[in-house]
Amino acid sequence: LEKGRITASGTYSELKTTETEFTKLLTDSAEQEEEENNSKRKSNLLNQKEDNDDQEAPTLEKEERGSGIISWSVYLEKGRITASGTYSELKTTETEFTKLLTDSAEQEEEENNSKRKSNLLNQKEDNDDQEAPTLEKEERGSGIISWSVYKSYLKAGGSWFKTILLCLAFIVSQAVASLTDYFISVWSNIEQWRNEHSVSGALENGTDLNPTINVTAGSELTSQYFLSDILTERNCTIIYTSLVCLTVVLTVTRSISFFRYCMTASTNLHNKMFEKIVYATMRFFNTNPPGRILNRFSKDIGAVDEMLPLTIVDTVQIGIIVLGISIVVGSLNPWIFLPTVIILVIFYLIRIVFLATSRDIKRVEAVTRSPIYTHLSASLQGLTTIRAFGAQEVLKVEFDNYQDKYSAAYFMFLCANRTFGFWLDIHCVIYTALVIVSILFIESEIFAGNVGLALTQSIGLMGMFQWGMRQWSELENQMTSVERIQEYTNITPEADKKSIDPPKLWPEKGEIKFVKLCLRYSPYDPYVLKDLTFEIKPKEKVGIVGRTGAGKSSLIVALFRLSETDGTIRIDNINTKEVPLNVLRSKLSIIPQEPVLFSGTLRKNLDPFDEYNDEVLWNALDEVELKKAVSELSA
Repeated sequence: LEKGRITASGTYSELKTTETEFTKLLTDSAEQEEEENNSKRKSNLLNQKEDNDDQEAPTLEKEERGSGIISWSVYLEKGRITASGTYSELKTTETEFTKLLTDSAEQEEEENNSKRKSNLLNQKEDNDDQEAPTLEKEERGSGIISWSVYKSYLKAGGSWFKTILLCLAFIVSQAVASLTDYFISVWSNIEQWRNEHSVSGALENGTDLNPTINVTAGSELTSQYFLSDILTERNCTIIYTSLVCLTVVLTVTRSISFFRYCMTASTNLHNKMFEKIVYATMRFFNTNPPGRILNRFSKDIGAVDEMLPLTIVDTVQIGIIVLGISIVVGSLNPWIFLPTVIILVIFYLIRIVFLATSRDIKRVEAVTRSPIYTHLSASLQGLTTIRAFGAQEVLKVEFDNYQDKYSAAYFMFLCANRTFGFWLDIHCVIYTALVIVSILFIESEIFAGNVGLALTQSIGLMGMFQWGMRQWSELENQMTSVERIQEYTNITPEADKKSIDPPKLWPEKGEIKFVKLCLRYSPYDPYVLKDLTFEIKPKEKVGIVGRTGAGKSSLIVALFRLSETDGTIRIDNINTKEVPLNVLRSKLSIIPQEPVLFSGTLRKNLDPFDEYNDEVLWNALDEVELKKAVSELSA
């Protein structure tokens, strides 16, 4: 009824489907009840938070909903009016109308609770399915290469005494090479002095030239006069030949020693990294894809083996050559030191600007290379599945994206190198011009041998400057590979606290006890197994059943100590934490879901440590009914 007139009639279910004021009344009642329940829940949560944090929580005021949709209501039952009045008055009466409103509100509340429980179960299932650790983002260094990286490389090459001897070999060999070049100019000056002051020339002019009187042109002419008596042409030839041979011997010896030093450093870095990888925890392999590890052992080790030694020898050798040339040219013309110092400062500033970009580009290049290896390895392993689902094009697009990112970083690195070399060449040309001008116009009296030596050394210095600065910068770029290898040499190994040596026949019975065992994959992850306690009697066959993510595989992880646990696991009354890892894992057997065969003979796969004779192995094959198949293969 509405204002004394019947607007709708029928059963309760029929009236709920009609679009009348009665339907709106039921909906409004259900919404009001839901709002009151939500307000209570919020109030309880706020009170709980206030108790935990001792902080004053803001009070929530309930918003009053108007119930003035219908001004006057009449409730009919079997055609008779059993209640009438306003909405608020009818709610306070104990009639069927009140029960109707209550049932409707409870039904809505039950549906909402069911939805919330379903959402919570789905969320819990998602969290439990992530029992294993997820892949971590690959770390990338930033800033300059620290001295600890250089120190680790030098330490891997040998002792400090060996390193110092190698540095002295570089200095001595370059000193002899510079002395050889300087001796040529001295020899040339002596021959020039002899030609200009020959006795035959004096006799042709009709004068009696007294050498002791004419040696008055200065200290340089005086030295040439006395050297001309000591250094004859034959003596000069012998001295020059000896210096050249000594230079060759020292250079070859230095090069052999240096590359042996670099080979030792590379081998030690590889072995140390490999040792750390072998003894790393299972979490490391779960959070690092195979391509990332393969990148360290392929590209980075390859750079340390091939590129880095050449870069180091160029940097050190060119640095010493530049120093030797500067000293030789400066001894002929001291004014050359000024532009030399200026050009070195300019080169150093350009290098700083260049390295600020190229160093990080090199790191980005190394990081973008790992996904290519990972994608390629995964594609080869899942090649059958990819073809079965026709996903070749999808995999191609993904590979192209990884390749594009790597190519972009590599191309930027090449562009930065070319730009750096261009500006170095410009400044080298300016420096050579200054040297030539200083020799030709500043010095008035100078021997031709000194001029030739200064010009040839300066022209050679132009290329040396440019290439030396590029190699010096490339050295820091290549040292990023050593930096990446050093990261893997600092991997935390598995904890192997050896306390006891179990008997050789352990375990004899096979009794397993779990006592309040808790397991998590890292110190920051939630516990996967919590206070787990149970006992497996000897010779029992136990099956563990559970849905995905329930923790079945985590029990195997705990047994093999693939992750550190809290609590105790006892096998034949011996705590597995006190047993060495190699002993514990060798005494436990497991059949994985995906068996793996290693390259080699069947014997190496069955007995990799050569602990059993052929008879034992054949008996084992016979027990699993493979003896006949293996015999046919060997035949």
